[in-house]
Amino acid sequence: MAKNPEDIIRGEILALKAYHVPDASGLIKLDAMENPYRLPETVRGELAAVAGNAEINRYPDPGAQRLKARLRTVLRVPAGAELLLGNGSDEIIQMLTMAVARPGAVVLGVEPAFVMFRMIATLCGVRFSGVPLRADFALDTAAMLAAIEAERPALIFIAYPNNPTGNLFDAAAIEAIIAAAPGIVVVDEAYHAFAQQSFMDRLARHPNLLVMRTLSKSGLAGLRLGILAGASAWLAHIDKVRLPYNVNVLTQLAADKVLQHEALLDEQAAA
Repeated sequence: MAKNPEDIIRGEILALKAYHVPDASGLIKLDAMENPYRLPETVRGELAAVAGNAEINRYPDPGAQRLKARLRTVLRVPAGAELLLGNGSDEIIQMLTMAVARPGAVVLGVEPAFVMFRMIATLCGVRFSGVPLRADFALDTAAMLAAIEAERPALIFIAYPNNPTGNLFDAAAIEAIIAAAPGIVVVDEAYHAFAQQSFMDRLARHPNLLVMRTLSKSGLAGLRLGILAGASAWLAHIDKVRLPYNVNVLTQLAADKVLQHEALLDEQAAA
């Protein structure tokens, strides 16, 4: 019998196209929403020293404890909340989806939204249900609550601000969704640097709320570091699907060093 990929690979994977990043040579690059500013020479010198002394012959700290301590301070993570780190937010989205991927599970989100919410659900064999935004890009709260009642989603993603529309959804509407949800609600704050509004201080109020952050929009996209904050009751299980040593030595050291210059990152984001 012929050994054909079409006979072995899952149908939904065959139907997908690989994530494509177009060649940006000779162009002014705006599509990935990266910080266009390089770090000052003094900070680059600090990074060079850190990299030069890094023990790359050893596996990294599997729990990234030093970096987590720095992140708790910089991100104002409330006492009682735990942190889980990923190789970018994409890996965290994947871990979350894998952890809830029971037969028949549903991931719920809005549309348009960050493309990886739907794509990763498909990769994990989980059905994604998208609720269209209103004409003004606001949350359709009634439609979201109806979808929660009908679908009983295990996982809900809400970007705050939303990507790609750029607006902040009504916080009270998000709280209503969190209250109605039977499972996890992830508020993705990838663009927090440009909005300043956050659900981080509401973690204690909502046990099923998790807040996701990234350093990619603060000038550190090349480090690939995603952060998930929330109750240990959830994160302890999500951590079980995390691959060992997923945050490498150089990322841990470089992020810890650059985060000591928090004011600089804020200044660049405001520019």
